[in-house]
Amino acid sequence: MQNIHPKTLQDLEFPTVLEQVAARCNTELGKEVALEIRPYSDKELLMDALGQTSEYLASFANENRIPNHGFDSINAELKLLKIENTTLEISGFRRIGNICKTVVLHQKFFKKFKEYYPLLFACSAEIEPNTEIPEAIDQVVDKFGEIKDSASEQLRSIRMQINEVRGKINQSFGVALARCQSSDFLDEIRESVVENRRVLAVKAMHRRKVKGTVMGTSKTGSIVYIIPETTLSYTRELSNLEFEEKEEIQRILNQLTDSIRPYDYLLASYQGFLIHIDITAGKAKYASDMNALLPEINNEKELNLKNAYHPLLYLTNKLKKEKTWPQTIQLHAENRIIVISGPNAGGKSITLKTIGLLQVMLQSGLLIPVHERSSVCFFDKILTDIGDNQSIENHLSTYSYRLKNMNHFLKKCNNKTLFLIDEFGTGSDPELGGALAEAFLEVFYEREAYGVITTHYANLKALANELPYATNANMRFNSKTLEPTFQLILGEAGSSFTFEVAQKNGIPYSLINKAKKKIERGKVRFDATIAKLQKERNKMAQTGSRLQEEEIKAREESERLEKLNAKIKSKLENYQELYDHNQRMIQLGDKVNTAAERYFIDNKKRPLISELLRIVETENSKRKKTTAKQARAKQAQKKQVAQELEKKIVKVRQEKKIEKKKTIQKEKNKPRPVFKVGDRVRLQDGKAVGSIDTLEKNKAVVNYGMFTTNVSVDQLELVEAKK
Repeated sequence: MQNIHPKTLQDLEFPTVLEQVAARCNTELGKEVALEIRPYSDKELLMDALGQTSEYLASFANENRIPNHGFDSINAELKLLKIENTTLEISGFRRIGNICKTVVLHQKFFKKFKEYYPLLFACSAEIEPNTEIPEAIDQVVDKFGEIKDSASEQLRSIRMQINEVRGKINQSFGVALARCQSSDFLDEIRESVVENRRVLAVKAMHRRKVKGTVMGTSKTGSIVYIIPETTLSYTRELSNLEFEEKEEIQRILNQLTDSIRPYDYLLASYQGFLIHIDITAGKAKYASDMNALLPEINNEKELNLKNAYHPLLYLTNKLKKEKTWPQTIQLHAENRIIVISGPNAGGKSITLKTIGLLQVMLQSGLLIPVHERSSVCFFDKILTDIGDNQSIENHLSTYSYRLKNMNHFLKKCNNKTLFLIDEFGTGSDPELGGALAEAFLEVFYEREAYGVITTHYANLKALANELPYATNANMRFNSKTLEPTFQLILGEAGSSFTFEVAQKNGIPYSLINKAKKKIERGKVRFDATIAKLQKERNKMAQTGSRLQEEEIKAREESERLEKLNAKIKSKLENYQELYDHNQRMIQLGDKVNTAAERYFIDNKKRPLISELLRIVETENSKRKKTTAKQARAKQAQKKQVAQELEKKIVKVRQEKKIEKKKTIQKEKNKPRPVFKVGDRVRLQDGKAVGSIDTLEKNKAVVNYGMFTTNVSVDQLELVEAKK
């Protein structure tokens, strides 16, 4: 693959996408590098970048969260390390130490979870690990950014002496302070600090009575700050020791810098790795915000985008809490070029930009907001001609610029190219410009390039209809409200709805008719036919949707009936078995009854026993012989069936009880009717209907014709009120 021209990236608003990715990076260097992202020229590197971003995105949804990768830039330190005899500052060492520790932490993490993050692990494994640098820095610098006493024996000794001298200074100063205080030489504040040294606050009138070095006076001149003579010798000793400490610290830092200097290339690679992780994390956060993913990558030169969203539009509408319409579009060997037509403000340009921007994003290692079943391929070149490209500096008109662009297309266009052209052929005489555009389109088609164009030209719509591997498409438009639905429909050209839109916007009908008369009758009829076809297409789409719903309902009903039929069939088989069993038992009973009657008459036991044995043997001969184990299993099965049946019966009874309670509760909650004499009523549990003869104190006498009965009004239901 080759790099894509910057003008194409600008046309597709790719820099705006990079700004949004940069805003999601944690580090300043990450933000800077994110703005420089460009399409990859190496497919292997591109697949790695896409895979790593996809792995980082997956980490947001599992418990194995990738550690924090934040760091401060060490570019200044890397420059100093390249210059001999330079020394890094303590803050620089801390930044280097933190970067080394962060890299080691990431290497350990990716090694532990390499099954989850194989590509990120491979990326981290390429870096040479080094624990010596942070250990060397930790031996010298503490967590507060101070040089440790243990950095060298010399430094430890100097600092011990400094502490001793400071103790002596404090002791001698305390003695001088007490003496001057008792002599009333001091001001109320007693002491102060000047140039990081303790001084006595002596009243100006007593300045000559206190021996020592004057360090200054107050603003009013009433106080003189003096170092007591007794502490001066110790102060000079302290200054010498502090100078020695400073020199020793400088020596330690020089030594530490020299020990790190050979590893400057390694530190640069560490920083580069963390920048890469920061950008990958930024891409993953961006993908998460717009529900992006890594679709299937194919080598068949097929671009199948399902439910694709324009990233910038999606995020803008998400903030406004407005709906964004997705697009579904397919380009393959038998459908290489799509010509989109239809009215302005219908979403043609957005569809065009969506395809181009998603392709550029994917080839730059960013995930794209499409359905997971989408399939995409890569293009060597992406050529665009979008928007008004009038150039004032070059004194070029829009049409001149577009012709120059078309010339560029003709030079670069081949079977590995995706071209996107908005308002193809505009800027010149409609007939002449349309003819030239048609010629260009035929060249692109012959070179087997893939592309999407938007146009209002009828000849381009006709050409797309004639070419076997080109397709017309239109943005669906509601012909009644004249509002766009932002849905791309493949397979038919779109009407521009020129006169309809004009009428909706208040242009007088007489003026529209006048305009219609000025153009060719065939053109109006052609546009009207397309408009009519679009309306029919919309109706068919609605009908198809309704039929599909009905088909689903019919299928569900068929499945329900099949299940019901199976249940009924099973029940019939059970009833048949039960009937056959009962018939056999009746026949057996008849035989036993006949034997009993004969015994009753002749009272002979032997023939009776003989007959009974014969009956039993005859019945047993019909039974299949089973082992004791099979018999037990059959018995257990029968027992299990009986238990399951019992459970079902209990469940049904419980459900009936609950249903009855609900019914009773409903009846209780129902407002009671106000009965009147002559109303036709019946008892709540009865079927007979009578009429009320008298009503008195919540009691009613109900006449059933043959008899009357005295009942409570609460037990009655109203059948028909007296008219």
